[in-house]
Amino acid sequence: MNLDEFRNLVVAIRGEIAKTVQGQDALIDMILISIFARGHCLLEGPPGTAKTLLARSVSAVMDLQYRRIQFTPDLMPSDVLGVNLFNFQTSQFHLTKGPVFTNILLADEINRAPPKTQSALLQAMNERMVTIDGTDYPLGLDFFVLATQNPIEQHGTYPLPEAQLDRFLFKLVIDFPNRETEIAILKRHAGQPIQTKLNEVGIRPLVTSSILAEGRALIDSIHLDDSILTYIVDLVRATRSDPEILQGASTRAADALSAAVRVRAAFGGRQYGLPDDVQALLVPALRHRIILSPAAEIDGRTTEDVLRTILNRMDAPR
Repeated sequence: MNLDEFRNLVVAIRGEIAKTVQGQDALIDMILISIFARGHCLLEGPPGTAKTLLARSVSAVMDLQYRRIQFTPDLMPSDVLGVNLFNFQTSQFHLTKGPVFTNILLADEINRAPPKTQSALLQAMNERMVTIDGTDYPLGLDFFVLATQNPIEQHGTYPLPEAQLDRFLFKLVIDFPNRETEIAILKRHAGQPIQTKLNEVGIRPLVTSSILAEGRALIDSIHLDDSILTYIVDLVRATRSDPEILQGASTRAADALSAAVRVRAAFGGRQYGLPDDVQALLVPALRHRIILSPAAEIDGRTTEDVLRTILNRMDAPR
């Protein structure tokens, strides 16, 4: 696969997802970047903003195994991972695999489950394997978690642990669409029921496991100059010394950001990364990895505000 073929593939994927989701082109690109960068993605937004529909549409265009977990307050870790059950006929324990044994896992409303259950995904996201009763089970290189959550301020939600948030490449915030897009959505649903199944819409599965591997191999060949790598490290290190930030981003954040920069460069048909790539990806890659100081919160500052201040303060390489 070359860069032109890769760009044509991305354009085709966007077109298929647009059959069900309108007005979210930037979010679609970010999710695709996280998939090709071997990361995971967290979508946050109020109910009714098509988070689940977007996640399902992305999974439909990927010709990979897909499972969904609806997180609830009574969900247990074994409901996610699976459990060893005793077979009386064979007098042996047999593993009943949970939904985590898949390629694409949709963790719907992940922050409605208690922290113990949320943490069950930690090893799976980090190592792409799970350990059940002392035995390791690989999940495969294509394993990808696409999680959705409602804003923390809503009732019945549990904040995700910092260690788990750090495993997500991006945290994407979905807002309500603009007026024109909402009108277009209503017009579409006037002739098509809201609950239309994705296979009835006609989304074609375009990305097989081999195509995904070819795309990732191409992305691994994208060159990042030392000046770009230094720029990424300096931005991440700036979050650790900023007075408005209580806890800065980790080295994992810098590594994840550099991987995402390579993918965005490939999306643009380039064999090299640019400072523009870093600047476009910094906020979604770091907004969930930093904790603001109490003074910054009292002043009404957001993580996005603080990160953009750091970005404006730091000179980009030329």
